[in-house]
Amino acid sequence: MKHFVLDTNVLLHDPRALLQFADNEVVIPIFVIEEIDQFKKEASERGRNAREVARMLDGLREGGHRLSDGAPLPGGGRLRVASAARAVPTTLRESQVADHLILMVALDVRDYNKGEPTIFVTKDVNLRIRADALGLTSMEFEGEKIDIDELHTGMTELVTSGADVDAFYTNNVLSLAEANFKANQYVLLRDRDNPSHSALGRFDGPNKKLIPLRKLREGVWGIRPRNKEQHCALDLLLCDDIKLVTLIGKAGTGKTMLALAAGLQKVVEEQIYSKLLVSRPIFPLGRDVGYLPGDIEEKLNPWMQPIYDNVEFLMGLSKTERKNGRSYQELIDLGYIEIEPLTYIRGRSIPNQFIIVDEAQNLTPHEVKTIITRVGEATKVVLTGDPYQIDNPYVDATSNGLTTVVEKFKGELMAGHVTLSKGERSPLAELASNVL
Repeated sequence: MKHFVLDTNVLLHDPRALLQFADNEVVIPIFVIEEIDQFKKEASERGRNAREVARMLDGLREGGHRLSDGAPLPGGGRLRVASAARAVPTTLRESQVADHLILMVALDVRDYNKGEPTIFVTKDVNLRIRADALGLTSMEFEGEKIDIDELHTGMTELVTSGADVDAFYTNNVLSLAEANFKANQYVLLRDRDNPSHSALGRFDGPNKKLIPLRKLREGVWGIRPRNKEQHCALDLLLCDDIKLVTLIGKAGTGKTMLALAAGLQKVVEEQIYSKLLVSRPIFPLGRDVGYLPGDIEEKLNPWMQPIYDNVEFLMGLSKTERKNGRSYQELIDLGYIEIEPLTYIRGRSIPNQFIIVDEAQNLTPHEVKTIITRVGEATKVVLTGDPYQIDNPYVDATSNGLTTVVEKFKGELMAGHVTLSKGERSPLAELASNVL
């Protein structure tokens, strides 16, 4: 049997970490419980996780089990709360720093269970270094990490005969009964004898056939796709049967602009949805400027300015019109667009709206779940972001809400994803994205 000693940050990151160590022993130092207790009143993801840990531990006590002796876990292992250590280095024993007290317990577990592996689990890299210096085996908690390099891109290529490519152009459909593609995956048919002879379509999962992309001769609010990934993204955004769209791409690939253009098209022109609801997590780049004065709208202005800039670009406002007072505010006043912080979305039911969540890579999987489960009848959700530009210290490129949604929803009939790779903002922005 192995003995896994968990640090506080592991449980605050994912309360269900208690259940992810198979049939081994999970040890929670009592100092971890004390630290978690400090966060239980927070109205945040961290506070929610702290309360969930307390509920799970209390549930394990049912049936007369004592946590000090070890309570059985559903997976076959057991969980024990350890309260004190025995012989440990003096520098640790005399310190009241929580990290040191937690290390005390981990060292005691190791010494008590000689001959059986003891592993200290923490997301704190410096604490792992200190544990290693004390001769304690340590590891980072990975949970359900996603390999970013293997992330579903939403597109693939199929080398086939020139006759199949021609048949697709002629019939606007091509049977792919033997293909093992995901629903709503985009397939580039390429002639094996003439690579420049190709066609692009979307895989219709239930019928096992390739269907053509939406024709965009007139553009979408003045926006025309500049590459095949953008064309695929607009095809997803404009398809009313696909209720969840995820767009991943580096800076300048057009993911936010495309989402806004499609949203305005569906709300203002086609009137499929009653409103375009736009939101983004509030995380500053660099040092924060502190509290901002004013009402909610005034406080949100600095965070939402990129959205406003894109909307005004789509409106095609000239310099003279801006001087005369025309702005994005017109669409807000007409009720077409609503800008709202994610803070207030819990508890709502949002029907018949086109929702865009920008910079979704800064959200945790639970926060994204909260957003998607707010969706009411006939609502569409679009998540955009770049997993390599994360400002939230509690998530990373492999464990954020955006990549989790991409991986979990791949192949679902009402979901679609496209990874945008080619920057279209400017040659300088593209160069900077690639070389810096």
